[in-house]
Amino acid sequence: MIQPDCTRARPGPQPDRPDEFRTVRRAPSQRKAETPAPNRSLDVVVVEVGPRDGLQNEINLIPTPVKIEFINALTASGLPLIETTSFVSPRAVPQLADAAEVMRGIARSPQSRYPVLVPNVRGLERALKAGAEAIALFTSATDEFASANVGTSVAGTFDRFGPVMAIAREHSIWVRGYASVAFGCPYTGSVEPRTVVAVAERLLSIGCDEVCLADTTGVATPQSVRHVLDEALRDIPVAQLALHFHDTAGSALCNVEAGLDRGVRIFDAAAGGLGGCPIAPGAPGNLRTELLLNRLDALGLTTGVDREAVTDAVALLAPYVPRLREAA
Repeated sequence: MIQPDCTRARPGPQPDRPDEFRTVRRAPSQRKAETPAPNRSLDVVVVEVGPRDGLQNEINLIPTPVKIEFINALTASGLPLIETTSFVSPRAVPQLADAAEVMRGIARSPQSRYPVLVPNVRGLERALKAGAEAIALFTSATDEFASANVGTSVAGTFDRFGPVMAIAREHSIWVRGYASVAFGCPYTGSVEPRTVVAVAERLLSIGCDEVCLADTTGVATPQSVRHVLDEALRDIPVAQLALHFHDTAGSALCNVEAGLDRGVRIFDAAAGGLGGCPIAPGAPGNLRTELLLNRLDALGLTTGVDREAVTDAVALLAPYVPRLREAA
């Protein structure tokens, strides 16, 4: 696949220098989780979302032992953060009905985090019983997408987050918040940067340790990425911002470089380009981890991840995911 010739990104402010930006104040009762942290000395932190976001839409049920082997292989590659599974209702996402078994079965590394998606208190309670030490919460930049995705408004998602965050604080859980459709919504079209930033700021204010701005439908452009980040970085430290791109027409890497140019150093990707969005019509797969690693290496940025090991991990899923066999 021929990749776009993006303007070479200039490395911006590093995540370990948040004093260069204004900070979002955390509530006094909120503490940073004590779970093992990824190696922040890396130039870029690659967040692997394949096991959860990537597999949730696959029709063919993948055996639990294969998922565990896949995640273990991703851990062995050196990935510092692996979004592992989801504790939503098994009826809603049958592919991830084995979330507890997966969490109990993987071999965890102290150099990695393994966040799991939780939609509500019941999901968090299940996750804690399975040994989760990090979680992810999802909201949206628009009410229309929130309603289609989780059956409530943006405000309604935060009402649900209240009791979840209270329990998470009690257990010193590390929390990542997602703002979906941050660069465009399939129901409303464009989204104002200030609207996106308001959601991100609220996620941080309730205690999220990191916020990911997600291009859920793959409509982001380098220009829109810069516009949103220019607004966000007025008030949010770059160390707490991550970006999640889908690879429409190969544009994701150019969007990554736009993020790098603004100082962002945390990017999501999915091994093999797995994923999409079931309620976002036409949403392509996630940015392939392998492509992201190749581009970052070409830019001279270290990730601590072994690309060949990621490729080996993807091969474990090929017998169960037809398009991975076709791409091999």
